[in-house]
Amino acid sequence: MKTSDCISKGATQLGATLKSLAAVALKARKPAPRVKEAPQRPLLILGNGPSLNQTLQTQREAMENYDLLAVNFAAKTPLFTELKPAHYVLADPHFFEGGDDPNVQQMWQALEAAEWPLTLHLPVAMAKHTRAVKWAEKGSMWRLRPFNMIAAEGFPSVSRILFDRGLAMPRPRNVLIPSIMAGIRLGYRRIVIVGADHTWTRTLSVDEQNRVISIQPHFYKDNNAEHERVASVYEGLRLHDVLGSMTIAFRSYHHIADYAAHIGVEILNASVETFIDAFPRLKTL
Repeated sequence: MKTSDCISKGATQLGATLKSLAAVALKARKPAPRVKEAPQRPLLILGNGPSLNQTLQTQREAMENYDLLAVNFAAKTPLFTELKPAHYVLADPHFFEGGDDPNVQQMWQALEAAEWPLTLHLPVAMAKHTRAVKWAEKGSMWRLRPFNMIAAEGFPSVSRILFDRGLAMPRPRNVLIPSIMAGIRLGYRRIVIVGADHTWTRTLSVDEQNRVISIQPHFYKDNNAEHERVASVYEGLRLHDVLGSMTIAFRSYHHIADYAAHIGVEILNASVETFIDAFPRLKTL
């Protein structure tokens, strides 16, 4: 690499690092403590992609050997009460502030109906939200574990320190990123991912009015209210913005992979179909 390129890269990393440190100083709050003793079983993160159905059909018995983590609207499905996940991650503020959304209401009703120990992982900014606090107060077996949704970029050595302390994470483009980081802070040494299709580009298009259309299918069928909400999120976005956001997600997985390798955590991707190229693949659980 040329000297000028090295200087340019160093300057870019320095700028990103300073920006990350400033964000942490201004926004970071005390996260849930890191668990020092590794759980006895590995963690299985259940993404909501369509391929999860195939995993359920072929490897349901093997899933019983894992602690389970579910995300987003998974609680609305029969799978939630069947599998009884020990952990649940919500990262989007909509799940706390979208009180008029019937899907959000149904999700909270399902969480409130859980009859097993359940830990809800959520952004620190939402940890004192009325809905979350009331949920935790209703169940003696339920608890909250807040995390900082602050992106750390720049010099890897600095980012690792922030990750270790739970003050930041790789840019959290979607819920899977904080889910993996939550698993690491829970002390898991082996984390396996299923249902993380991320085949977003296959269902991305631009209509005759130059509106970006993004259809993101799940293992369950979304209702019209959710389709309308997603469409409103993409309203006004340009194609390069959407593709850039996707790039951020895939890059973040590589940052997680580098961090996991540094601290000795194994992360494997057992999704039947997936575009994530950061983690080693696993055919059977």
